[in-house]
Amino acid sequence: MLTDIVFEDDRWQKLDFAALMERAAVQTLRHLEFDPSDYEIAVLACDDARIAELNTEFRDKPTPTNVLSWPSDERASDTDGGMPEAPELPMDAELGDIAISFDTCAREAEAAGKPMQEHVSHLIVHGALHLLGYDHIRDLDATLMEETEVLILGTLGIDSPY
Repeated sequence: MLTDIVFEDDRWQKLDFAALMERAAVQTLRHLEFDPSDYEIAVLACDDARIAELNTEFRDKPTPTNVLSWPSDERASDTDGGMPEAPELPMDAELGDIAISFDTCAREAEAAGKPMQEHVSHLIVHGALHLLGYDHIRDLDATLMEETEVLILGTLGIDSPY
């Protein structure tokens, strides 16, 4: 199993989050031509209160957010729009950690008129890409990340969120 999940909010269980997480994370790695059986992602399935604590502690933003990612290593390209560095096995088998908030995801899905499962799948792909060195701070990096997300989501049968 690629993902190791800690459930702090039981509402995630009713959404079958473990299956959603595994499917989206596996598809992300496969799309990038990585063998998912070689890697691990730690996941915290939480609520707004917990993710706000984490967002305050790690990003100095005292508000809830949908998803946070902590890569185990810096893999981003030095060049805006360049491909991130591939993780090196066996030392990079643990890709990093993701936290995701049920409350924010539910609000965003409802506001966008999307099924919760589709929105959560998008955020899992987004978070996994962050663990793999993708980012959206610089313009060309954002373009690369969004295009990659759209391609992966398409393989999951999910329309572009952009």
